[in-house]
Amino acid sequence: MNRQHHISLREEFDEHDGTKSKYIVLLDDTYPVATCRFYELNPDCVLIGRVVVLPEYRGQHLGSRVIAEAEAWIKELGYREIRIDSRIEAVGFYEKLGYKRINDDVIKSWNFDCIQMLKLLYRTNNKNRGTDHG
Repeated sequence: MNRQHHISLREEFDEHDGTKSKYIVLLDDTYPVATCRFYELNPDCVLIGRVVVLPEYRGQHLGSRVIAEAEAWIKELGYREIRIDSRIEAVGFYEKLGYKRINDDVIKSWNFDCIQMLKLLYRTNNKNRGTDHG
């Protein structure tokens, strides 16, 4: 987001960054090329956000891969729902991954026009929110 949308590093971080958020980072050797984060909204639901693939790495399905990794971790933690505030131009991408529009209302997320989307998950047998993936 910093490079593509000229968002300062200070603006890149918010109140959700910290120990309660989980991060997925895909690397090309040691260079981060795709990422997302998620955090709990309530005991059954998390929000995935900050999904970014560097422009020069697009077309390699890294966005789908970073979401799949996050979803696997979210399922392992026992959540039932995932929400995403999708930029309007990315709604089709998330629909292909099984997310549904909650409604067609446009909301503001930072400076972006977004649509709220939801994906329901099957509950695993045990919740283990203390799992640490490093």
